[in-house]
Amino acid sequence: MAELATRNRDEALDLVQDTMFKLVQRYVDRDESEWGPLFYRILQNRIQDWHRRNWVRTRWRVWFQEDPESEEGEGNPIEHIPDPTIPDPTDQIAKKRAAAALDGALHELPLRQQQAFLLRAWEGYGVAETARSMGCSEGSVKTHYSRAVHTLRKRLEDHWP
Repeated sequence: MAELATRNRDEALDLVQDTMFKLVQRYVDRDESEWGPLFYRILQNRIQDWHRRNWVRTRWRVWFQEDPESEEGEGNPIEHIPDPTIPDPTDQIAKKRAAAALDGALHELPLRQQQAFLLRAWEGYGVAETARSMGCSEGSVKTHYSRAVHTLRKRLEDHWP
């Protein structure tokens, strides 16, 4: 969830680590059943704070003619070496394209829709748990989730029957 929101694995791992520290610092005495929603609530706050800080940094980069989209590394070159054990490369390509389309579609969702979708569909939270995690009403969760699902279906109709 954090990686989708930041588009940067290292930043996402930092956010998750900070979230875990805050959860332990403040809520260790709470019942275990409350930890999941509390963790996601703290994570959502951290993500929003990250977006605010990033917006300020991006403004300064533009002012000083730096490219805000540039990244120093291209990742691990070993990840780009083909796997000789893959039986059918066309299936792998289709799966990668579908996963990339899903990733792109998730990135384009507004943040609240993205959060609602990930908590409901990927984490398996109910409406009430998601509402507690996001700090909003159950009706808002239903609206955000519904809009996210409809947008994703429309964007991904070419990749799934």
